[in-house]
Amino acid sequence: MDTAGRHEVILRELLHGNGHVLELSKRLGVSASTIRRDLKVLTDTGRVTRTYGGAVIGNSEPTLQQKDQKHPAQKEAIALLAATHVEDGETLVLDAGTTTGRLAWHLRHREGLHVVTNGVNAITTLRESDAVDVTVLGGELRHKSQALQGPIAEETLRSLSADTLFLGADGITAEHGVSNRYPALSSLKRLMVERAGRVYVLADHSKIGASPFHYWTPLERPYTVITDSDATAEQLRPFHDSDLATVLVA
Repeated sequence: MDTAGRHEVILRELLHGNGHVLELSKRLGVSASTIRRDLKVLTDTGRVTRTYGGAVIGNSEPTLQQKDQKHPAQKEAIALLAATHVEDGETLVLDAGTTTGRLAWHLRHREGLHVVTNGVNAITTLRESDAVDVTVLGGELRHKSQALQGPIAEETLRSLSADTLFLGADGITAEHGVSNRYPALSSLKRLMVERAGRVYVLADHSKIGASPFHYWTPLERPYTVITDSDATAEQLRPFHDSDLATVLVA
């Protein structure tokens, strides 16, 4: 059973109250350390809450600040590598997210950029930059994630095109694409992919192979995943085997 499949089984077991690490280890036939790693990923993506010796189902959405505290060094490395793939004068779409927000910081002095974004953190970072033109997509604000979404954001995006897209992710699999918590964000991300010439997905190792939610943005064209060096060979193998994906490791 692969990692994504194991996560689904764990979530089903938690729904039935079977949340102790040793119990899950026995039911899935894997080591307790493997279960602890799985629970850490599910905790990082907001699907479960850790308890003493195990976990319980928890659907509360973490705030942007809480997300930014998860794997900060890895996110910084990913953002730095992503910045090297931006040319002066490009039009970019920056999806909302913590790693894309860090990328905005590294682009704030780049000459002639036009950044289109639905991320409040990117807007805040770039608002006083004389070097970068910013287009805000508008729409409804998700307070915890600080992401703009909905019909207004989509209508604005339809009037634009971009050289490059940097997409955030709650999880990404080679089979299904990018996993999203809400359908409105899934729809907006799908349109971002359509409007951009090149597509990059910025995803730290905890997101690789993860499917924490059941709303998807398919990636049915060539794209590049930028992740960190903590991603395992097992996690990356499906992407290396894909005809569409390129993997860069920061």
